[in-house]
Amino acid sequence: MKVLITGGTGFIGQAFIRERQPHGVNFTCLSRTPDKVNKMFGGSVRGVSSLMEVDGEQFDAVINLCGEPIADKRWSEAQKQRLRESRLNMTRALVEWIALSEKKPNVMISGSAIGYYGSQAGDEFLVEDSAHKPGFTHSLCADWEAEALRAAEHGVRVCLIRTGVVLGHGGALNKMLLPFKLGLGGPIGTGQQWMSWIHIEDEIRAIQFLLRHHTLQGAFNLTAPEAAHNKDFTATLGRVLKRPAVLPLPPFVVEVMLGEGAELLLEGQRVFPKRLLDAGFEFTYPDLEPALEAVLA
Repeated sequence: MKVLITGGTGFIGQAFIRERQPHGVNFTCLSRTPDKVNKMFGGSVRGVSSLMEVDGEQFDAVINLCGEPIADKRWSEAQKQRLRESRLNMTRALVEWIALSEKKPNVMISGSAIGYYGSQAGDEFLVEDSAHKPGFTHSLCADWEAEALRAAEHGVRVCLIRTGVVLGHGGALNKMLLPFKLGLGGPIGTGQQWMSWIHIEDEIRAIQFLLRHHTLQGAFNLTAPEAAHNKDFTATLGRVLKRPAVLPLPPFVVEVMLGEGAELLLEGQRVFPKRLLDAGFEFTYPDLEPALEAVLA
């Protein structure tokens, strides 16, 4: 299989390439820094800086994981615009490239996030056709998805992956580890907000599952079946690390750090992967504690 990927040097993209490359998948990574691609993968992945460099080439699939990290910086208006542009502009360019290609890919797997549903405090499971709450995260994800779905107009199967908190060696979990290892970890705010998570191995397997099953299209929640309240998540993390997890992080501290983006940590969604399960996908890590133990072993 020949795959064109964006976001290949990111947490999920890098893990996907490293897992699938030994199985005969040939990757070309579209990146602002092709030299970084070459160094990261020891020259085994081709890095290109422009879609012009792949004009006329045949790819079986496009995997679109582009986007500036959403929680790395305080959400100023300028930062929110960067978050939008980093996702929408690249996705739009990919679809335009597909439209002009004589040999079109069979499928486009395009990133999204559970932020699509907006911040929802209730205990109701959110499935792919659940109602959303308005706000920046919804509009960001909805517009991102809309750009990707335009590829379907050109005969390409499109799958949208609404990913939760990914547990692995990188991403959100990496940022949580230091205070916990120092015995300073604990719930964020009230701790009652839902955290919808997925182990990196299941994230990779779900993307591969969507690539392989040619009848699947549309939106899919990539989260484990059992979300956890933040207080339960942090208690479990402390237990796995054999560290206390009792010092709460006050809401005002998060708000000072992230501004409007504090909603990512202080609010949440209880997301359920209904369409993935209905299609026959089986999670390797459906439960939180074994997932954290596997990552932190």
